[in-house]
Amino acid sequence: MATRRTPSKSKQKPKPKAATPAPAGPLTLVEARRMAQAAVPVRRRAPRPGARRGLAAAVPAVGVVELAVERRKRALARRAERQRRIAEYAAVMSLMQEHGVRKAAPKGRRRAPARAPKALARPLKVFAEGDSWFDYPVPFFGGGIIKRLEDLLGVPVLNLADAGDEVRFMLGVEQRKLLAQQLKRGSPAGGPWDALLFSGGGNDIVADPMALWIRAYDPTLPAGEHIHAQRFGAALGIVAAGYEDLIALRDALSPTTHLVFHTYDWAIPDGRGVCHLGPWLKPTFDLRGFPPDLAFRGEVVRAMLRQFAVMLNALARPGSVTVIDGQGTLPPKVESWHNELHPSKAGYDTFAKRFRDTLKGLFPDRLP
Repeated sequence: MATRRTPSKSKQKPKPKAATPAPAGPLTLVEARRMAQAAVPVRRRAPRPGARRGLAAAVPAVGVVELAVERRKRALARRAERQRRIAEYAAVMSLMQEHGVRKAAPKGRRRAPARAPKALARPLKVFAEGDSWFDYPVPFFGGGIIKRLEDLLGVPVLNLADAGDEVRFMLGVEQRKLLAQQLKRGSPAGGPWDALLFSGGGNDIVADPMALWIRAYDPTLPAGEHIHAQRFGAALGIVAAGYEDLIALRDALSPTTHLVFHTYDWAIPDGRGVCHLGPWLKPTFDLRGFPPDLAFRGEVVRAMLRQFAVMLNALARPGSVTVIDGQGTLPPKVESWHNELHPSKAGYDTFAKRFRDTLKGLFPDRLP
C-alpha cells in the first residue's frame, strides 16, 4: 500500500509570520520599521549584476550586444533598488506620523528615560543623494553616514545615494530628472522635503583622470604647486556647475527644502583599496614620479581638497544652503581611514554626529 510521503523541510511552505502588534503610543524608528515589514514585506535587495559606476570589477571580454544587455540589467537593478527604498521609507514614515515618534533608549540602557516620550506631529522629512560617504556598503561595519544618521535622528532618511557616483552624473540628464521628481512631488509622507543632504565631488577629482592635473614631480616646487591650476580648475568647474544646478532645481521646485552639503576630510594616499577596488590616489603619484614620502603626497591631496572646500563654501546661503566643514574632523592618521577615500567605522560615526548636530540646529523642534 502506498504511503503518503511527508514533504521535506526544503519543500514545506514557511509559516506566515504573525503580525507585529502595534506598541501603545509613539514609535521608535526600529519599531516602525518592524511594523512596516510585517504589514508589507520588503524584499531584500539582491546583489546587483556587475558593479556600480565608479566601482567597476573585472569583467570578462564580451561583445557589444552582451555589454549593452549587461548595462541594461544594471540600470534596471538600480531602478528597482531605488523604488524599494522609496516604498520602505513611505511605509515607515506613514506609521511614525500615525502613531507619533519617540527616540529609542541609548545603547546599554534597558529602560526608556523617565521623562515622557516626545510625540511629534510632524517628524522631520529628509532625503539624501550622493556617493559612498552616504552609501558605503553595509557589510563594511554597517554602511556610511546615512545609515548611522537615521539611528541618531530617530526618523528615517530616504537614501538615494549610490557608491561611486559623481556629480556630473547626479546632475546629468537621467539622475537630474529623478532629483527634480523628488523635489517636485515632495516626501511620500506628504508635504515638501525639509532637507536634502547631498554628498558629491570626491569621485570627480580622483582616480585615473587625476593624472591630468597633477604635474610630474619637481623637487624644487612645494606640494600645492604640483597641481596644474587650469586643468584642475576645469575639473572643479564641472563639480561646481552640478552644485549650482542643484541649488537652482531646489529654488524652482521646492524652495523651502534646506540643502546640506559637506567637505571631505584629509584623505591619505597610502594605496589602500577595498574588495579589488581602488586605490584612487596613489597610482597618479607613482605615475608622476613622486618619492614615496606619504606626507608630501598627502599635502598635494590637501591642496586639492582645500580648493574644493573654497568652491563649496562659496555656495552657502544662510537659512537655505548649509555646508558642513568636514576638514580636520578625523585624527590625522592612517587608522582614521578604512582605505584611501573612506573613513573608518569610528570616522563614519563622527561624521554622522556632525550631520545630526547640524539638522538639530536647523530644525530644533522636529526631531525626537
